[in-house]
Amino acid sequence: MGMEYKKTGERVGFGKRLLLLFFLILLPLLLASPHRLTARPGLDSVNGPKVIVLNYHKIDNMHISLSVKPEDFERQMKYLTEHNFHSITPQELYAALVDGAELPENPVLITFDDGYMDNYTNAYPILKKYGLKATIFVITGFLDRAQPGYFTWGQAAEMEASGLINIESHTVTHTSLTDLTEEQVKMELERSKNDIERRLGKQVDFLAYPTGTYNLHIAALVKEAGYKGAFTVKYGNVDRASNVFAIERVPVFHTENTYRSFLERLQYIPIFERLGWIKS
Repeated sequence: MGMEYKKTGERVGFGKRLLLLFFLILLPLLLASPHRLTARPGLDSVNGPKVIVLNYHKIDNMHISLSVKPEDFERQMKYLTEHNFHSITPQELYAALVDGAELPENPVLITFDDGYMDNYTNAYPILKKYGLKATIFVITGFLDRAQPGYFTWGQAAEMEASGLINIESHTVTHTSLTDLTEEQVKMELERSKNDIERRLGKQVDFLAYPTGTYNLHIAALVKEAGYKGAFTVKYGNVDRASNVFAIERVPVFHTENTYRSFLERLQYIPIFERLGWIKS
């Protein structure tokens, strides 16, 4: 009995020492100043390049979590430019995931949800200043003053024509698709896609799920409606192991230190993912 207790104690002691060693290795990475670290998603020999998909909503001075201040947004875009990140489109991401097409070094996909007016007045000029591509998933029923605070179809056409902004679907009413009947889901998917294609004269291939909610049946309906892929809000980098109808994104929020939070999202998610802590 005493010998068995001693062996058990030795195993527990070894486990504690191993855990301590793990944290001694990891802690410097987690506590390192984001100003000194440079995010590099890297390349997986099996699953291909790692792509960060950033998710914004509002770029204004409201004191809510979804509102990133314009000066903070510009500082973030400047960081991406100065640290050799290259913005891509959903089409380029899809080609890399499905067809093995090459991506530029340090690819990043910048996305916005909903279609707020400040995306046009505040974010768009900053993106133009740094020559960065972005995708805006619009709630088609809210454009053209149907709801105050959203940009118009004319402004959407202007941004699309710039070659920097890609307009895609966020449904018609922004109702969580899991709360709707199958017929209602089909209406939301098909009408929003058709509205954008008719208004802007382009093909719509991608959707962002309202509130990020979906299930396998809804994903099948998205594919059936003619979309190539769909984005959710699951944390993690995107690679060939990702489901193209549940593409991961990294939300960027207003916090006490928004810039530091932005850098932490760029830097620590690749670390956590390599450790197997997050992945779809």
